[in-house]
Amino acid sequence: MPLISSSRIRAAFVRFSVTAALLASVGIANPATSSASTSSAGSTVSAAFDAASWADTTLGGIDPKVFALALASASSAVARGLVTAPATLTVIDYSIPSTRPRMWVFDVRSHALLFQELVSHGRGSGKTMATAFSNEAESNMTSLGLFRTGETYVGHNGYSLRLDGLERGVNDRARDRAIVIHGAPYVNASTAKANGYLGRSLGCPAVRPEIARKLIDTVKGGGLLFAYYPDQAWLSSSDLLD
Repeated sequence: MPLISSSRIRAAFVRFSVTAALLASVGIANPATSSASTSSAGSTVSAAFDAASWADTTLGGIDPKVFALALASASSAVARGLVTAPATLTVIDYSIPSTRPRMWVFDVRSHALLFQELVSHGRGSGKTMATAFSNEAESNMTSLGLFRTGETYVGHNGYSLRLDGLERGVNDRARDRAIVIHGAPYVNASTAKANGYLGRSLGCPAVRPEIARKLIDTVKGGGLLFAYYPDQAWLSSSDLLD
Protein backbone atom coordinates (compact mmCIF):
# COMPACT_ATOMS: atom_id res chain seq x y z
CA MET A 1 0.00 0.00 0.00
CA PRO A 2 1.41 3.45 -0.84
CA LEU A 3 2.67 5.46 2.13
CA ILE A 4 0.44 8.29 3.27
CA SER A 5 2.76 11.25 3.67
CA SER A 6 0.63 14.33 3.04
CA SER A 7 0.78 16.95 5.78
CA ARG A 8 -2.99 17.36 5.39
CA ILE A 9 -3.53 13.70 6.25
CA ARG A 10 -1.26 13.94 9.27
CA ALA A 11 -2.97 17.08 10.49
CA ALA A 12 -6.46 15.63 10.10
CA PHE A 13 -5.43 12.41 11.82
CA VAL A 14 -3.75 14.22 14.70
CA ARG A 15 -6.90 16.26 15.32
CA PHE A 16 -9.02 13.09 15.19
CA SER A 17 -6.72 11.06 17.47
CA VAL A 18 -6.10 13.76 20.07
CA THR A 19 -9.79 14.57 20.35
CA ALA A 20 -10.66 10.90 20.70
CA ALA A 21 -8.07 10.43 23.45
CA LEU A 22 -9.27 13.45 25.38
CA LEU A 23 -12.87 12.34 25.15
CA ALA A 24 -12.01 8.86 26.32
CA SER A 25 -10.12 10.22 29.33
CA VAL A 26 -13.03 12.31 30.56
CA GLY A 27 -15.83 9.99 29.49
CA ILE A 28 -17.51 12.36 27.04
CA ALA A 29 -19.20 10.60 24.12
CA ASN A 30 -20.55 13.44 22.03
CA PRO A 31 -19.63 17.04 22.86
CA ALA A 32 -21.60 18.27 19.86
CA THR A 33 -24.74 17.96 21.98
CA SER A 34 -23.31 19.91 24.95
CA SER A 35 -23.91 23.30 23.41
CA ALA A 36 -26.05 24.63 20.62
CA SER A 37 -24.33 25.83 17.48
CA THR A 38 -24.76 29.52 16.89
CA SER A 39 -22.76 29.82 13.69
CA SER A 40 -24.31 29.99 10.26
CA ALA A 41 -24.01 27.05 7.82
CA GLY A 42 -21.58 28.60 5.33
CA SER A 43 -19.04 29.80 7.87
CA THR A 44 -18.68 26.93 10.34
CA VAL A 45 -17.99 23.23 9.92
CA SER A 46 -21.10 21.23 10.72
CA ALA A 47 -21.04 19.59 14.13
CA ALA A 48 -22.33 16.43 12.47
CA PHE A 49 -18.87 15.85 11.00
CA ASP A 50 -16.81 17.08 13.93
CA ALA A 51 -14.21 14.38 14.60
CA ALA A 52 -14.89 14.65 18.32
CA SER A 53 -18.43 13.41 17.93
CA TRP A 54 -17.19 10.28 16.11
CA ALA A 55 -14.67 9.29 18.78
CA ASP A 56 -16.52 6.13 19.81
CA THR A 57 -17.50 5.06 16.30
CA THR A 58 -16.77 1.51 15.17
CA LEU A 59 -14.83 2.10 11.96
CA GLY A 60 -14.96 -1.49 10.73
CA GLY A 61 -11.36 -1.68 9.58
CA ILE A 62 -11.17 1.66 7.79
CA ASP A 63 -7.87 3.51 8.22
CA PRO A 64 -8.55 6.23 10.82
CA LYS A 65 -6.42 8.64 8.77
CA VAL A 66 -8.64 8.13 5.75
CA PHE A 67 -11.77 8.50 7.87
CA ALA A 68 -10.44 11.75 9.33
CA LEU A 69 -9.96 13.11 5.82
CA ALA A 70 -13.49 12.04 4.86
CA LEU A 71 -14.89 13.92 7.86
CA ALA A 72 -12.85 17.01 7.02
CA SER A 73 -13.99 16.98 3.40
CA ALA A 74 -17.63 16.43 4.39
CA SER A 75 -17.45 19.25 6.94
CA SER A 76 -16.10 21.62 4.33
CA ALA A 77 -18.84 20.71 1.86
CA VAL A 78 -21.55 21.35 4.44
CA ALA A 79 -19.96 24.64 5.53
CA ARG A 80 -19.82 25.82 1.91
CA GLY A 81 -23.44 24.91 1.25
CA LEU A 82 -22.62 22.22 -1.31
CA VAL A 83 -24.84 19.77 0.55
CA THR A 84 -27.51 20.13 3.20
CA ALA A 85 -27.88 17.72 6.13
CA PRO A 86 -26.48 14.56 4.48
CA ALA A 87 -27.86 11.43 6.13
CA THR A 88 -24.96 9.15 5.22
CA LEU A 89 -21.22 9.27 4.68
CA THR A 90 -19.76 6.63 2.38
CA VAL A 91 -16.00 6.18 2.27
CA ILE A 92 -14.06 4.24 -0.38
CA ASP A 93 -10.34 3.63 0.13
CA TYR A 94 -8.86 2.83 -3.27
CA SER A 95 -5.42 2.27 -1.76
CA ILE A 96 -6.79 -1.13 -0.66
CA PRO A 97 -6.75 -4.03 -3.17
CA SER A 98 -10.05 -4.67 -4.93
CA THR A 99 -10.11 -8.19 -3.47
CA ARG A 100 -10.84 -6.77 -0.01
CA PRO A 101 -13.81 -4.81 1.33
CA ARG A 102 -12.97 -1.12 0.90
CA MET A 103 -16.33 0.66 1.00
CA TRP A 104 -17.92 1.74 4.27
CA VAL A 105 -21.28 3.45 4.76
CA PHE A 106 -21.97 5.34 7.99
CA ASP A 107 -25.20 6.81 9.33
CA VAL A 108 -24.37 10.45 10.07
CA ARG A 109 -26.91 10.81 12.88
CA SER A 110 -26.28 7.58 14.81
CA HIS A 111 -22.69 7.05 13.61
CA ALA A 112 -23.56 3.40 12.98
CA LEU A 113 -21.58 1.43 10.41
CA LEU A 114 -24.25 0.28 7.95
CA PHE A 115 -22.25 -1.43 5.21
CA GLN A 116 -18.72 -2.74 4.70
CA GLU A 117 -18.44 -3.94 1.12
CA LEU A 118 -16.41 -4.86 -1.94
CA VAL A 119 -16.47 -2.16 -4.60
CA SER A 120 -15.06 -2.03 -8.11
CA HIS A 121 -12.83 0.51 -9.78
CA GLY A 122 -12.54 1.47 -13.42
CA ARG A 123 -10.74 -0.63 -16.03
CA GLY A 124 -8.43 2.25 -16.79
CA SER A 125 -7.43 2.62 -13.16
CA GLY A 126 -5.62 -0.70 -12.76
CA LYS A 127 -6.25 -4.37 -11.99
CA THR A 128 -5.92 -5.49 -8.37
CA MET A 129 -4.85 -2.03 -7.30
CA ALA A 130 -6.31 1.22 -8.56
CA THR A 131 -3.39 3.54 -9.22
CA ALA A 132 -4.63 5.96 -11.91
CA PHE A 133 -7.60 8.31 -11.67
CA SER A 134 -9.33 10.70 -14.02
CA ASN A 135 -12.21 13.11 -14.49
CA GLU A 136 -12.15 12.69 -18.26
CA ALA A 137 -14.82 11.08 -20.42
CA GLU A 138 -13.91 7.77 -22.07
CA SER A 139 -10.99 7.28 -19.68
CA ASN A 140 -12.71 4.32 -17.98
CA MET A 141 -11.02 5.51 -14.80
CA THR A 142 -12.33 6.06 -11.33
CA SER A 143 -12.47 9.62 -9.94
CA LEU A 144 -11.35 10.68 -6.49
CA GLY A 145 -12.80 13.23 -4.09
CA LEU A 146 -16.15 14.05 -2.56
CA PHE A 147 -19.45 13.31 -4.30
CA ARG A 148 -23.09 14.02 -3.46
CA THR A 149 -25.56 11.22 -4.11
CA GLY A 150 -28.42 12.06 -6.45
CA GLU A 151 -31.50 10.33 -7.79
CA THR A 152 -32.07 6.69 -8.66
CA TYR A 153 -33.00 5.29 -12.06
CA VAL A 154 -33.17 1.95 -13.86
CA GLY A 155 -30.70 1.62 -16.71
CA HIS A 156 -28.37 -0.80 -18.46
CA ASN A 157 -26.99 -1.95 -15.11
CA GLY A 158 -30.37 -2.11 -13.38
CA TYR A 159 -31.22 -0.02 -10.35
CA SER A 160 -28.57 2.71 -10.18
CA LEU A 161 -27.74 5.92 -8.33
CA ARG A 162 -26.40 9.08 -9.95
CA LEU A 163 -23.45 10.90 -8.38
CA ASP A 164 -22.50 14.56 -8.55
CA GLY A 165 -18.81 15.36 -8.08
CA LEU A 166 -18.19 18.32 -5.79
CA GLU A 167 -14.55 18.95 -6.67
CA ARG A 168 -13.85 21.05 -9.74
CA GLY A 169 -11.42 19.42 -12.13
CA VAL A 170 -11.30 16.27 -10.01
CA ASN A 171 -14.73 14.66 -10.25
CA ASP A 172 -17.17 17.33 -11.44
CA ARG A 173 -17.81 15.48 -14.71
CA ALA A 174 -19.18 12.45 -12.91
CA ARG A 175 -22.78 12.99 -13.98
CA ASP A 176 -21.83 13.62 -17.61
CA ARG A 177 -19.64 10.50 -17.54
CA ALA A 178 -22.51 8.45 -16.04
CA ILE A 179 -20.41 7.54 -13.03
CA VAL A 180 -23.03 5.89 -10.84
CA ILE A 181 -23.42 3.32 -8.09
CA HIS A 182 -24.91 0.09 -9.42
CA GLY A 183 -24.83 -3.63 -8.85
CA ALA A 184 -22.63 -5.81 -11.05
CA PRO A 185 -22.25 -9.61 -11.25
CA TYR A 186 -18.47 -9.25 -11.48
CA VAL A 187 -18.37 -7.81 -7.97
CA ASN A 188 -18.11 -10.91 -5.81
CA ALA A 189 -15.56 -12.71 -3.68
CA SER A 190 -15.41 -15.72 -6.02
CA THR A 191 -14.34 -13.57 -8.97
CA ALA A 192 -11.75 -11.84 -6.85
CA LYS A 193 -10.33 -15.16 -5.64
CA ALA A 194 -10.25 -16.74 -9.08
CA ASN A 195 -8.70 -13.80 -10.92
CA GLY A 196 -6.67 -12.14 -8.22
CA TYR A 197 -8.67 -8.96 -8.73
CA LEU A 198 -12.30 -7.87 -8.69
CA GLY A 199 -14.19 -7.34 -11.92
CA ARG A 200 -13.84 -3.77 -13.14
CA SER A 201 -16.28 -1.13 -14.32
CA LEU A 202 -16.04 1.80 -16.73
CA GLY A 203 -15.29 4.03 -13.76
CA CYS A 204 -18.33 3.37 -11.58
CA PRO A 205 -18.16 2.22 -7.96
CA ALA A 206 -20.10 -1.00 -8.63
CA VAL A 207 -21.16 -3.23 -5.74
CA ARG A 208 -22.53 -6.74 -5.21
CA PRO A 209 -25.95 -7.20 -6.83
CA GLU A 210 -27.28 -8.77 -3.64
CA ILE A 211 -26.90 -5.57 -1.67
CA ALA A 212 -27.08 -2.95 -4.42
CA ARG A 213 -30.69 -1.88 -4.00
CA LYS A 214 -30.53 -1.73 -0.21
CA LEU A 215 -27.27 0.21 -0.25
CA ILE A 216 -28.49 2.63 -2.94
CA ASP A 217 -31.75 3.30 -1.10
CA THR A 218 -29.77 3.95 2.08
CA VAL A 219 -27.42 6.56 0.61
CA LYS A 220 -29.51 8.21 -2.13
CA GLY A 221 -30.81 11.77 -2.16
CA GLY A 222 -28.05 13.98 -0.80
CA GLY A 223 -25.66 11.67 1.03
CA LEU A 224 -21.90 12.08 0.71
CA LEU A 225 -19.33 9.73 -0.80
CA PHE A 226 -15.60 10.24 -0.28
CA ALA A 227 -13.27 8.35 -2.64
CA TYR A 228 -9.68 8.25 -1.38
CA TYR A 229 -6.23 7.42 -2.71
CA PRO A 230 -2.92 8.93 -1.50
CA ASP A 231 -2.59 11.04 -4.62
CA GLN A 232 -0.47 13.96 -3.49
CA ALA A 233 -1.56 16.27 -6.30
CA TRP A 234 -5.22 15.92 -5.30
CA LEU A 235 -4.56 16.01 -1.56
CA SER A 236 -2.50 19.18 -1.82
CA SER A 237 -4.93 21.02 -4.11
CA SER A 238 -8.40 19.93 -2.99
CA ASP A 239 -10.56 22.91 -2.02
CA LEU A 240 -12.43 20.71 0.44
CA LEU A 241 -9.33 19.68 2.37
CA ASP A 242 -8.03 23.18 3.13
